[in-house]
Amino acid sequence: MSAITRELARFATETGWDDLPPHIIKEAKLILMEHIGCALGALSTDKGKMNAALARRYGGPPESSIIGTGDKVACVNAALANGELMITLDYHDIIAGGHDGVYVLPTLLAIAETNGASGKDLVLSTALGLEISARLARAVGRHNITPEDIRRQKDTRPGLTGNAYSNFGAAAGAARLLKLDGEKTLHAMGIAGHLCMVLSYGRWGADGHHYMAKYGVPGWQSTGAVTAVLLAEMGYTGDTTVLDNPQRGFTFFTGYPNWYPEEITKDLGKTWCFDYRLHFKPYPCCGVFHSVLDGFCDIIEQNNLTPGDIESVRLFTRGGMMRPPPKDPATPASREPESISAAQFNLPYNIAVAVHRIKRGVEWLDPDTMKNPEILGFMDKVTAEPHPDYMKVMEEDPLSALSKAEVTAGGKTYTVERKYRRGTAGTTERLTDDEIIDKFRHNAARILTKAKIDNAVDILRNIENHDITELMRNVTL
Repeated sequence: MSAITRELARFATETGWDDLPPHIIKEAKLILMEHIGCALGALSTDKGKMNAALARRYGGPPESSIIGTGDKVACVNAALANGELMITLDYHDIIAGGHDGVYVLPTLLAIAETNGASGKDLVLSTALGLEISARLARAVGRHNITPEDIRRQKDTRPGLTGNAYSNFGAAAGAARLLKLDGEKTLHAMGIAGHLCMVLSYGRWGADGHHYMAKYGVPGWQSTGAVTAVLLAEMGYTGDTTVLDNPQRGFTFFTGYPNWYPEEITKDLGKTWCFDYRLHFKPYPCCGVFHSVLDGFCDIIEQNNLTPGDIESVRLFTRGGMMRPPPKDPATPASREPESISAAQFNLPYNIAVAVHRIKRGVEWLDPDTMKNPEILGFMDKVTAEPHPDYMKVMEEDPLSALSKAEVTAGGKTYTVERKYRRGTAGTTERLTDDEIIDKFRHNAARILTKAKIDNAVDILRNIENHDITELMRNVTL
């Protein structure tokens, strides 16, 4: 029998700061900035306010902060709130199509604060947690690095997905913050494997994206990782071979249809993969829409088109993520999104918001924006369909996101095709560091003072010279 779980525990306990490549340190710091910024931005939404209020209600010893507030609660409750805050805007970076960060970072921030961790410890635990998560994503067929990865998948149905595997990364990173030895780290991961979600991630999308319990509630899974590492610290034992039994192990009880365990430990510690297919989002909506949004925005900006100029918009992008049909056939296509989640997964809505030049950020999801009759009316001009070559090109280049936008205005049709979406690392479309920092500043602007935002940016850019206490002091009230 293999020993995958034990090998991951060894990696988590033996890898040190000096083992981190410079580009991995950089990406880990930017990913922290992305997620904290999105949590701050979400505090002005109803969903964000509800989760902060629930964490306050749960209370507990004042161990860890709810980002953007003046409240400290039990670390498990801070992880719950912060996980939900991070996912709310759908604006944080994504790793290979997965939302690994929102399932890993809430646990790490909560445990780091209870332990007074250094900035170096926080970055190291972030890199370890994201790397373990990404390697497990590869094992279930989600983090595809080569064309062969895509072609070999037995089952690609979108409903059979989700970030249950990220709980191993969250627990391993948190165990490192607590300086647990190899055996206790092994048990923490074994417990975390049993305290992860079922594959409800796909169920959420299958029913039309209209309710708040998005992606299986990442904050809830974070409570499992926190629980796992704290129990292991006390000597509680877990399933130490949870990843090692192909018939009755992790994929058996979670339901993943693909399983390539050799991908988990291949060149572990020698090569890093969480930064591959990393996408820093320039729009607060489903990442599938970004490439075609890029093309549409190019057209309207280069030709100075206004909503009134445009007669029709025809879009070609990845299939399977289009707006569901109205529940009532008599309801017009321009009906108001039922929630911010529904808005994030409604391509005509996001096109309409973009053409009205609404500032990118939480403003796209403000109630006044979602109820704006001019925006809702423009949606009827938009049609979308799958790009016929999307998957063919992706099989040749996993970084691609093929799309085409056609805009008819004044009797003339403007067309833009794009292979890569703006924000994709490893391509010329990657966001610059300054763009990512500006995004953080804008996300934080409704919650923090300018002085705190300036301090937070400086600390996050140079976190290895600071500690978690300084960081949290500047991202809370």
